[in-house]
Amino acid sequence: MSVPGEPPAAASTATLPGPAHAEAPHTLHEVPPRALGLLDQLGFWGNLGVSLLGFGGAVAVQAPTGLPPLPTAAALTAIVVGTLLGAAVLGGSLVLGERTGAPAMVLLRGLLGARASVVPTLLNIVQCLGWGTFELVVIAGGVRALAHGAVPDPVTVVVAGAVTTGLALRPLGMIRILRRYVSVLVVLAAAVLAAGLLTHPGRSPGAGTSWTAFWVGVDAALAVAISWVPLGADYSRHSTGPRAAFAGGFLGFGITQTACYGIGLLALARAGGDPDGVFDVFLSLPLGVAALAVLVLRETDQSFANVYSTAVSVQNLRPGTDRRPLAVAVGATTTLAALVLDIDRFSSFLYLIGAVFVPLSGVLLAAWTRHRGRGWDTSSAAPTRPAMLAAWLAGFVVYQLINPGAVPGWSPFWTAAGTRLHVAGHPWLSASVAAFAVAAALAWPLARVGGTPDAVAPAHPSAREDHLP
Repeated sequence: MSVPGEPPAAASTATLPGPAHAEAPHTLHEVPPRALGLLDQLGFWGNLGVSLLGFGGAVAVQAPTGLPPLPTAAALTAIVVGTLLGAAVLGGSLVLGERTGAPAMVLLRGLLGARASVVPTLLNIVQCLGWGTFELVVIAGGVRALAHGAVPDPVTVVVAGAVTTGLALRPLGMIRILRRYVSVLVVLAAAVLAAGLLTHPGRSPGAGTSWTAFWVGVDAALAVAISWVPLGADYSRHSTGPRAAFAGGFLGFGITQTACYGIGLLALARAGGDPDGVFDVFLSLPLGVAALAVLVLRETDQSFANVYSTAVSVQNLRPGTDRRPLAVAVGATTTLAALVLDIDRFSSFLYLIGAVFVPLSGVLLAAWTRHRGRGWDTSSAAPTRPAMLAAWLAGFVVYQLINPGAVPGWSPFWTAAGTRLHVAGHPWLSASVAAFAVAAALAWPLARVGGTPDAVAPAHPSAREDHLP
């Protein structure tokens, strides 16, 4: 059925283009075309697994703040374990997007209720705006390194912002371009960097290293993979099947993030452990300039994903709004923010928002698997489910007690509470794993509290009229 006063989703099926040229619908009233196959999903998520932030971010795995650095073998193991765990969660969430045909924030209506889904939606909008801005700043830094400062950062930010906005207007076309042309170049660029670094490896941490912080390193890699869960269904709702959706997240993202962080470890060894020196290391390698140029130009897929998902998240609040003007507004906002803000000052806040979605992912997957998606109501009338909200909150509290972060005015309270409860300061304890596990364990038995219909969601919701508002 359709919500009174809103056009039925099936009404637009007659005008949907063929899979070869299909584009994302403009509003949530339209049926999402199933246009992205296995190679499209692998290409898209594989590209997102490689990030300029990830190369330098490998230091968070190998040398967590205040703890002895991990030996190389331990750091590589932590990267593999953390990435695979996170990629499995990501892949599972992508399957849910394929099964319901709903974007990520609309999907949460079935978990929390339509009104309650506003909370994670607003948090995701802020998160995506922040990381979209961060990506433009990173792109400007990459161009600065390539051009030796000849191109002013504001020029790069404006151009990258314009390109990002243009890509967000045609998201499925962007994904097909990534699969056909960009993915091969990214693989070649990564191979060039890896070969150059392995030929003349730097000095890995030796004296003073320890496996003590292994799970802290796992936490860092895992959190990055799970950070894509609030965006995942925005793209997997267009998948041709659940296997393609899961493979994109688990294999595509899992393999490339592992490779990205592995290359980052090698570069950090050459840079003496300084993440700010990673670009200079790349430029010193044979063909390193060409490889870095490919990666810098391709980094717009990261900013594109954040801009497009911001627009789609807004649609959870206003389903009938056209995503195209929203994307233009979001692109302009991130560009302006990258020009005037010191985004580094807000990074701790962005990580705090990301921590919100770790336990929420546990609640989401547990509630879905508990009843295999039965009665998953993504309409605007979906009832609030207090039990799922409680499970989510409990998981978030566990995360904060173990890893309070570094947000002024917020983190000191959680640091003191975690210390009193003797759960803070234990490097063998992963905040992400613990928060996910607690939230999922609570959500599983409580999944029916609040009531759910007995209807079974169809495998291909484009055939039904009530899967969206």
